[in-house]
Amino acid sequence: MLKVYKGGKGSPPSNKRPVIARVRSFIRLLCAMVFLAVGCSILLVVLLKWVDPPFSSFMVQERVRGAFSAGGQQKIRHRWVPLTRVSPHIALAVLAAEDQSFTTHRGFDFKAIRKAIRQNRTGKRLLGASTISQQVAKNLFLWQERSLIRKGLEAYFTVVIELCWDKRRILEVYLNTAEWGDGIYGVETAALTYFKKSARELSRDQAALLAAILPNPSIYSARSPSSYILHRKNWILRQMRQLGTKPLDALKLGRPSSEKPAKGYAAK
Repeated sequence: MLKVYKGGKGSPPSNKRPVIARVRSFIRLLCAMVFLAVGCSILLVVLLKWVDPPFSSFMVQERVRGAFSAGGQQKIRHRWVPLTRVSPHIALAVLAAEDQSFTTHRGFDFKAIRKAIRQNRTGKRLLGASTISQQVAKNLFLWQERSLIRKGLEAYFTVVIELCWDKRRILEVYLNTAEWGDGIYGVETAALTYFKKSARELSRDQAALLAAILPNPSIYSARSPSSYILHRKNWILRQMRQLGTKPLDALKLGRPSSEKPAKGYAAK
């Protein structure tokens, strides 16, 4: 008996339905993976509100690069200290150098972004406008090379971090994960390496010098600072004086002791 199909006598059934079903299944799987990734990332950020991260993404990447380099694996030095054991001088110096609107913005400094865009269009030296919150997102979860994908993920993690953490926690994580030289991570390690003292004992001058090398610690050094770094250190000291204690009061940090910076200071 001849079976009649829809679409014409004796014609085979259409293959469109199986294809559409497979596409729908793929879309559902993709959505499930995205929701799972978002959920896991939010859970991780919430967990790190209370748990101190033992390492950052940048530390892992440096270890991997060292394992495959001809020079051998780079030793990673890192020691976590709570914000209560960090000198207010270094907290103020970092804010003065990296993000003066830290206590008032919600993760993004749009005024600085507009200024950077205007200056970069003129062909001058490229300016960045990353806040401390954005740098925490990048250092902790992402990678160094610039790309639209990384910037998008950086913006996402910045929003989540700002929603889940307070400003004290963001600054604490930043100070403990920032790179201050090859294999030198965290302000405690930097203070011990360059000045043979703990982060709690850093002076105003030493704090400004450490903050001065943050833009590119693999090139700049606090051990033998160049004239550019010394000039930048003095600029940071002026910014610290202008900011005063207002940012520290907003973060409920202790006020730094008053001391006059020594002229022409260099790290020992």
